[in-house]
Amino acid sequence: MIPLLKIAGWGMVLLGLVHAFFPRYFQWKSELPRLSLINRQMAEVHMFFVALTVCLMGLLCITSADLLLTTTLGQRVSLGFAIFWGTRLVIQFAWYSPELWRGKPFETAIHVGFAFLWLCMTLLFLWAAGVFG
Repeated sequence: MIPLLKIAGWGMVLLGLVHAFFPRYFQWKSELPRLSLINRQMAEVHMFFVALTVCLMGLLCITSADLLLTTTLGQRVSLGFAIFWGTRLVIQFAWYSPELWRGKPFETAIHVGFAFLWLCMTLLFLWAAGVFG
């Protein structure tokens, strides 16, 4: 279980760092100016803090996987991580419009791939939290 948590940790660090490329990939330079100043800055700040949070979650898994598994606090943190990723999984289907990916092979692969990743992360952290016994 410790190796899985460390692998997940490195994946989260990578995912957090990939956020640095979001503004360019999603063309924020041309898209965000259409928003009001407060909405534009909230989008930028929230994206930064999501990236930071995901990186810190990853670092915790890399450096303290054993504690996540063997302490009450660690299991509670793992349960919080499971809720975080489980909520992200639900949002993948409940919030994002199928119009964004349906009929588009690359976008569909990304949608399905990330849904699978969010499911794996949810199950991993539920397991680490001791939910499965």
